[in-house]
Amino acid sequence: MFLFNPPVAIASEIFTTMPGEFRKTGIRSAWGDANKQGHPVDCFIEGPAFDSDGNLYIVDIPHGRIFRISPRGEWVLAAEYDGQPNGLKFHQDGRVLVADYRRGLLQFDPETGKVTEVLAHRNSEAFKGLNDLAIASNGDIYFTDQGQSGLHSPTGRVFRLSPCGRLDCLMDNLPSPNGLVLSPDEKVLFVAMTRDNSVWRAPLMRDGSVSKVGRFCQMFGTSGPDGLAMTEDGSLFVAHASLGAVLMFAPSGECIQVIESSAGKTCTNIAFGGYGNSELFITESATGSILRAGTEHKGIALPR
Repeated sequence: MFLFNPPVAIASEIFTTMPGEFRKTGIRSAWGDANKQGHPVDCFIEGPAFDSDGNLYIVDIPHGRIFRISPRGEWVLAAEYDGQPNGLKFHQDGRVLVADYRRGLLQFDPETGKVTEVLAHRNSEAFKGLNDLAIASNGDIYFTDQGQSGLHSPTGRVFRLSPCGRLDCLMDNLPSPNGLVLSPDEKVLFVAMTRDNSVWRAPLMRDGSVSKVGRFCQMFGTSGPDGLAMTEDGSLFVAHASLGAVLMFAPSGECIQVIESSAGKTCTNIAFGGYGNSELFITESATGSILRAGTEHKGIALPR
């Protein structure tokens, strides 16, 4: 990770933590067997996204749950179903979309708690395991198909689903594609490659393809970059799943700020919200906590 100057350290605070009544203590799960070497996981929260009323929605991957957290930090179980939800985003058409590791691309109705299928496979072939998604202003849905890919098996993919139903594979042979976000002008797609410990930069061409994909920034650690968030000035915030921090990269790719976790080390995803959309909310999955930190940057309003 190249630095011209040491990054500025910013403190975070715990906004709220999952109440004990919702924790699945001592319960093993298929997700925990595959990702936590068989250890029981009482929760593993991800996918933060705000609705228009300031409520924060998050997912609990191993136990197939979606929670709604009020601006005061009060938790409500909004849905529980047979799946492994990982990413969640609000579409401008009113839908709440979920990238589910087991079941593909889903949609969730906050009023009823019902979860239904949008896209479960590609040409009858199942996905490897969806991770996260980003939605363009024209309604295009970009999502990562990560599965268990890594440097040993660079088989992950990035897809784009258009409003008319066309599905394009933009990139394949990827080492663990995870969080993704569009640049302010939507001409570049940034994708976190967790096992490569980097974020890739993919220019979007006029015909919809990508070209000259390269590494935007490189990191280190036992895990790697996870969720991403973009600011109006083109700065990229990166949640790192083993460094206990969110790293901020300038448009040039230089790391200039580090938001330090006030809880555990597993910072998995991030969303802008709060006053002026300039507060960063972070899922710290090891402790089931939502962290909060003020920034000098305004996040892009979502949905676009």
